[in-house]
Amino acid sequence: MRADVTVKENHIFRRIYQKGKSAVSGAMVLYCRPNGRKKNRLGVAASTKIGGAVVRNRAKRRLREVYRLNAAQLKTGYDVILVARGRTAVCRWDELTRSFLKLAKKAGLAREGETP
Repeated sequence: MRADVTVKENHIFRRIYQKGKSAVSGAMVLYCRPNGRKKNRLGVAASTKIGGAVVRNRAKRRLREVYRLNAAQLKTGYDVILVARGRTAVCRWDELTRSFLKLAKKAGLAREGETP
């Protein structure tokens, strides 16, 4: 991903965690907060609790890809953080996509008229 569309700074992560909306599923946690820009920015996190480096990186790659494929269905102007959970690296792709779209709708990120 390009640097201008990612969230990497710790203080921005903390602000989104504290003041943003959240939605939780078995595969991931989604946090979002308006950013006042014309683009969405994405941050991805994975705790060491879900496994070693290989498992964490696989989970983060899958979350980035599910976001990339469904970004057109989201409103613009938000910072989005996806946090991997234990099932992220092993659940089926269609389940992961369905979960992401459901969380986006729950958090108010889905565009009007879009259905998961």
